[in-house]
Amino acid sequence: MHRSLLMTAALLGALGVILGAFGAHGLKELVPPETVNAFQTGVQYQMYHVFALLFIGVLWQNFSSKLLKAAGNCFLLGMLLFSGSLYLITILKANDITGLGKLGIITPVGGLFFIAGWLLLFLALLKKSPEQGQA
Repeated sequence: MHRSLLMTAALLGALGVILGAFGAHGLKELVPPETVNAFQTGVQYQMYHVFALLFIGVLWQNFSSKLLKAAGNCFLLGMLLFSGSLYLITILKANDITGLGKLGIITPVGGLFFIAGWLLLFLALLKKSPEQGQA
């Protein structure tokens, strides 16, 4: 599991850099400044949680557990829902598509997955010690 998680984190990191560069240079011509700020927030949180996934991938070698796996899955879902919803809202605004204002409710759900991931990571580390071996 740790290798696939590390590879996923690496790809999401590359995507985060690409999206961040687009947000800093090309997006300003397509959408208003507040939308650029929301997009950049999505990129920022994606990158934070790429590092969390990398951390979990490295920890997996010594602390493998269901809680650790669940934390990684929560971070992935958080990125999809939180960052993904901000990216989608930006695309819709750039294309003048209206009427999907309720899409913004997905963003805080993604935030809840981020919080759950951090709490599960805490519990995984609290429950396991290196001396207990692999689960």
